[in-house]
Amino acid sequence: MNVRRSAAALAASAVLCVGAAPAALADTPPPSPAAPPVVPSGLFGKADPTYDGVWRQSIALIAQKTAGAKPAAQAVDWLVGQQCANGGFASFRADTAKACDATTTLDTNATAVAVQALKSLGGQDATVKKAVDWLKSVQNEDGGWSYVPGSPSDGSSTALVISSLAVAGEKPADVKSKAGKSAYDGLLSFQLGCATEPAADRGAFGHQPTDGKLDANADATAAAALAGLGKGIVVEPASTDTAAAALACPAGAADPAGATQGAAGYLAEALKKDGHLTPSTPGADQPTADTGNTADAVIALAAAGHRQSAAGALEWLKNNSAEWSKGNPAALGTLILAAHATGTDPKAFGGIDLVSALNATGPAPQAAETGATKVESEDDKSSGNQNVWWIVGAGAAAGMGIGILLSGRRKKNQL
Repeated sequence: MNVRRSAAALAASAVLCVGAAPAALADTPPPSPAAPPVVPSGLFGKADPTYDGVWRQSIALIAQKTAGAKPAAQAVDWLVGQQCANGGFASFRADTAKACDATTTLDTNATAVAVQALKSLGGQDATVKKAVDWLKSVQNEDGGWSYVPGSPSDGSSTALVISSLAVAGEKPADVKSKAGKSAYDGLLSFQLGCATEPAADRGAFGHQPTDGKLDANADATAAAALAGLGKGIVVEPASTDTAAAALACPAGAADPAGATQGAAGYLAEALKKDGHLTPSTPGADQPTADTGNTADAVIALAAAGHRQSAAGALEWLKNNSAEWSKGNPAALGTLILAAHATGTDPKAFGGIDLVSALNATGPAPQAAETGATKVESEDDKSSGNQNVWWIVGAGAAAGMGIGILLSGRRKKNQL
């Protein structure tokens, strides 16, 4: 759960451009990339926030709170100020003095993670309620949610929204569409069952069908495991620990708890080979480790009571996530949450103090919570995060490669 969501935002923007782009590009050269917006002082991270501003801010605030620090009021105010009057959040609004209108692309993922952040911080009940009401209002008839309202549901967005509703005190089983489908009806429709081939994919969740076929997707699977348990991304270390097992076949009636255990079994098996997840990236010369979804898998397995199944991946993260997370608030925050879920000290994670590293990317926290060690920020020493600079110039890319972008969003992180 980190900045890889930037790819999803880019794909969503491509969807909005699909009708006009081909005709426009037939007779005109692609536009020059616009200069990235100035990064506001209250925002974590130094990279272009266009596609992940709300996401990375929310993860950073959640991680700080979980680590025992009280986030800066400036950082909290920035996030609250991103909300539109109807309750929804866009991925990033550069000018919050301008009211949201029909041209504002609202984002269920940004709204959902903001709900979790503001609920965890407390004192933001009105803001959280408006966001929850908006999420309910854009539920699709099948019970699920899409990244951008009005599009078909996808497994990743549906799972994330369900977790956020649960964190906000809602009962996902009672959140129903106009067609009478519950949020869990929508989620379970994305799970690969006993008839799935290959058998190794059974229990996984898919993002969206491709040519009528639903493929296993690590991002959707990890998110669905949390959603099935009615948990958010802050997971307390479990008192019991068992090994994850594959989806039992023949399966009984689908239910959220059973779906979670099937998802956990899939993730545990996928991690055994190398200690990390490996996506199938079209056009790649050789496979590369999927660090972000590996961290998500660790959190999901811990939530399901399977820390021993996550132990190898946790060690891999300690030894291999430093470069990936450097200067990246969402990545650092996700690692802190993975450490918390497994009872690991985030201040000594593979020789790195994740908490200090996170604080260095944004406003200094106000103070430590009772019983926690105070952490200092080094905002002026923050290193530039280059993780999402590839998005600059996305307007031309969206018009010239819509099919590739959409396919990549669906297939990204599949195993």
